[in-house]
Amino acid sequence: MSEGMTVRQLWEWLAAGQVSDAVLEWAPDVAALTSVLLERSHAFRFVVSPPEGAAWPPPADQPFPVRVGATVSQWRAAMDGGGEPPDDVRRCWSTLMDHLDTSIATIAQGTAWPACEAALELHAIADEASAGCGGGVDIPGPGLIFRARARELLARTGSMARLPVDRVRQLPKSRTTSVGITHRSLSRYTCTTTEGIGVVWDRVPLRRRDDAPVARHANIMLLPWPLRLRESDFVPVPGSVRRAEREPFGFFTYEPSEPLDLELVDQLLDAAVDEVDGVDVVVLPEGFLAEADIDPLESLLARRGVSMLVSGLRPEPATPGGFAKNLVHTGLLLGGHWWHYRQNKHHRWFLEGSQIEAYNIAGSLHPSVRWWEAMEIPERSVHFLELGGGFTVAAVVCEDLARLDGVAQLLRSAGPTLVLTLLLDGPQLGSRWTARYASVLADDPGSVVLTLTAYGMVARSQPRGMPPSRVIALWKDPVRGLREIPLEDGAQGVLLKGVLDRSARYSADGRKPVDDVTDFYVAGVYQLRSKDAGTLAVTPSTATPSHREAPLEPGDLTVLSAWAQAVAHAVPGGAETVEAVLRAALPDADWRSGTLLAPPTGTLAEALQGLVGLTRSTFAPGDSPHDLRLALKTAPTDETDARSVVRETLVTALEAVAPD
Repeated sequence: MSEGMTVRQLWEWLAAGQVSDAVLEWAPDVAALTSVLLERSHAFRFVVSPPEGAAWPPPADQPFPVRVGATVSQWRAAMDGGGEPPDDVRRCWSTLMDHLDTSIATIAQGTAWPACEAALELHAIADEASAGCGGGVDIPGPGLIFRARARELLARTGSMARLPVDRVRQLPKSRTTSVGITHRSLSRYTCTTTEGIGVVWDRVPLRRRDDAPVARHANIMLLPWPLRLRESDFVPVPGSVRRAEREPFGFFTYEPSEPLDLELVDQLLDAAVDEVDGVDVVVLPEGFLAEADIDPLESLLARRGVSMLVSGLRPEPATPGGFAKNLVHTGLLLGGHWWHYRQNKHHRWFLEGSQIEAYNIAGSLHPSVRWWEAMEIPERSVHFLELGGGFTVAAVVCEDLARLDGVAQLLRSAGPTLVLTLLLDGPQLGSRWTARYASVLADDPGSVVLTLTAYGMVARSQPRGMPPSRVIALWKDPVRGLREIPLEDGAQGVLLKGVLDRSARYSADGRKPVDDVTDFYVAGVYQLRSKDAGTLAVTPSTATPSHREAPLEPGDLTVLSAWAQAVAHAVPGGAETVEAVLRAALPDADWRSGTLLAPPTGTLAEALQGLVGLTRSTFAPGDSPHDLRLALKTAPTDETDARSVVRETLVTALEAVAPD
C-alpha cells in the first residue's frame, strides 16, 4: 500500500470494485472494511488517546454502550428481513463516504476527526451486530436468520464477509486481551485478516457420553507415545544429501517402530474411568499414527464413550518417491459417526549437530549434515473447530507454534479457546522455546496452549549440562500461568481434569465487558498406569472398525448445524418465526445469490431439506424447545444415516437452548 493511498483506494482494493451503500446490508462487510482502515491508519489508538480537542466515546444523549446496543438490535432485525439499516449506521457510513478521498495518512494524524470517529463507531456497531455468527454466544432478540446465513457463508467460503477472500476475511473471535492497545483490542466478536491464508471453520456440537450435552468440564487423556524411541526410527532419505563440499544438507523421515497398542489404550481408559466419570478427548504427539491406525483406534474410543481424538498423523506420500505431508488428525464422534478434520504442518523440522548429539541419534543422522524433515510444504491454511458452548480449538504441529508468520497472526486474531500443539521434541520445560511461544498466545489474545511430545523423545534428550527430565507436556493459560506436566515412573499416560468457566469479554472502544467467554483450565492431573504395567506386551492395532462412515462432508455438517441452531432458537418465538427460518434454510432460498453462494446440492441439499421436513412434521404451535426435543427423541427404526444425523444435530441444538 502506497503512503498516499486514500480510503477509497483501500476499500476498492479490498472489495475488488466500487464500494456502495449495499455493504450496509451485511454487518460483517462493514466490520471488515472499517477494521482494515483502523489498522492501516493506526486510528485504533484514538479510543484511548484521541487527538487534541476530540473525545472518545463521542458525546451523545445516551451512553455509548446503550446507543450501540439499541442500534445493533435494529440492524440485526433489518438483516433478518431485508429492512433498512438504522439511522446511526447510515449516519456513520455517510460521513465515511464523504471522506473517501481522504488519505490514510490524514486519518492516521487524526486531523480528519469526523472520519475517525465514524470509523470507530461504525466498527463497534458492526462487530457487536456480528456477535453469535460463530456460535457460542446466546443472543436474544432478532438476528436468527442473519446469523445462520453468516455461519453458512463462513463454512462454505472461510469468511463471514461477502468480500473476496483472497484479499480479506472476516472471522469469528473467541477472545480479546484486556491489556495493551492494538487493532485487535477494538473487536470482541469478530476479527479481520488480510494475510491471504486459507481458513476452514467447522462446527461440531460435541456431546458427552452419547446423550448428554457438553458439560462444564472435560477430561483429556494424554498418551505421550512412543514411550521408547530408537535411533533407527530416524531414517535418512537415500541419496538426499546435497552440497557435500560445503554446508551439506539432507532429508530424513521419522518412522517409529513402536506400533499403536490398542490393549494398552483400553487399559488406560479403565484406569481413567476408575478416577473420573469418563474421558472426553485422547491426544497423541506428532507423527505417531499411521493412516491404518485411525479406524481401529476410533472404533475402540467410540465403544468407550470418547468423543474426540487428536493425533499427529504420518500419511503415505501422494506419489511414489515423493514427500508426505505431516498432519494433525482430529476425529469427532457425533451420531455414531466419526467426522474427520485435518490440519497441515507448514514448517519442516530441522536438526543440526548439537540437536543430533543431544538426542543421541548420530548413528542414523551424521552431525556434520544439516537434516531437514522430508515433508511436503502445503499452502498455508488454518482449521478452527468450534465444539459448542463457545469452545474453539486450533491444533498445530511443532514449529507452526513458533514461526511468527501469517498463521501465528491469524491465531492471535481469532483467539481460539485452546491451541493444541503436537510435538516430537525434548522435555516441555518452562525454560524452553515452547513455553516462550505459548506465553505469546496466553498473553494476547488469552488462549490456553497445551503442548504434548513423545516420552521416547524426552528420554532421548540429553543436552550437555542439563539433568534428565520426564516432562512430556506443558499447559499455559492466561490466569493460572504455566504448568509442567511430567510422566511419572511406571505411568503410560496422563489424565488432565479440565474445567470450563465463564469470564469477561472486553473491547477497548467503550463497550461494557460481557461475561460470555469460555475459560478452560486444569484442575487436576492424574497419572495413568495399566494393571500390567511393566509386563504388557505391545499389541498392534488390529481391531475391526465398528462405526459407520459419515453420510455428510464435515463442512456440510457445519452448515446443517448452523441452521439447526437457528431453528432451536426460533422455537420460543412461535410457528411464524420457525417457518421464517425454515424458508431461509431451503436449498433454493434466494438470499444466497446476494452472497455469491451457489445453491447447495447433493448431500448438503438433502440434509437441509431433511431439516426443514423433520421440523415441519414434528413441531407443533406452542411447543417449547424441550417439547420439540422430546418429540424428536424417538427415531423410526428404518431411518437412514443421513436422516439420523439431521435428527441428532437438531436435538443437540435444542439441548443447548433448553438443557435439562
